[in-house]
Amino acid sequence: MTEAEPEILFTKGVKSLARGEWPVALACFEDAAKLKDTPLHNSYLALCMARERGQFKKAIVLCTEALDAEPDNSVLYLNLGKVHLLQKERDEAILVFRLGLGREANQQIIAELDKLGSRKPPPLSFLKRDNPLNRYLGKILTKLGLR
Repeated sequence: MTEAEPEILFTKGVKSLARGEWPVALACFEDAAKLKDTPLHNSYLALCMARERGQFKKAIVLCTEALDAEPDNSVLYLNLGKVHLLQKERDEAILVFRLGLGREANQQIIAELDKLGSRKPPPLSFLKRDNPLNRYLGKILTKLGLR
């Protein structure tokens, strides 16, 4: 194994992700992680495992371990947030994305947060957001263009 081989595999995996070729990216990240165990390799591997294999728990563990090793790397927060989105945990993903932005201004995280959008405050702030009155009043006000 040469020193550059894991990095070549990793770069190929990142390019495959950009093209939407998830199975190819998964194979590249698996091989790169076997050759050189780094937090960044493991984070991308975890994202692909969650997307392709549905191994969310294992992916979250891998991402969390990567963050413990390199807490200032915003890309690790990005990948963990994406894993949470794949698992339909929107609130957790937003929290992780915001933690990542606190470490470093990452344009990819900003783009993910923009895609998710922001919620307006509930119409009746003294009631919980999921209260039926708040839900229906919010829908009515939106249809009327008042919200």
